[in-house]
Amino acid sequence: MKQVSSGLIALLALACTQAMAAGARPAADLALCTRSATVLACSDAQGNHYSVTTAGQTTWLRGYEVLDKRRWVQTNSRYDQLTFFTGLASDGEAWIGTIQRVGWTTITRVSSSDGTRSKITCSRLNGCR
Repeated sequence: MKQVSSGLIALLALACTQAMAAGARPAADLALCTRSATVLACSDAQGNHYSVTTAGQTTWLRGYEVLDKRRWVQTNSRYDQLTFFTGLASDGEAWIGTIQRVGWTTITRVSSSDGTRSKITCSRLNGCR
């Protein structure tokens, strides 16, 4: 998996959790989502789609990426301000990472079985880097 994709999956986990809390808002460049009490299902104009299910401190994500033509699953487990996640794609790639919240800042670290590593820091003031 490309480094960008690794970061994208981590951010997807973050964005989905926030979308479930805030509700989905349609926009031209964003995915359109439908939600129930426990499931959020989204798709975009390119045909990518994913779903998010939450129970307690655990979140399960499933998706399909049109560009790479692959399915993937990811499980997130939250412990206070720290979230651990693991994922697996239909092409055999696996990834593991953490999401750490420090005040208004979120630090996401991802390591993939293809050897890529990434760190993404997001804050309300500076966006993501």
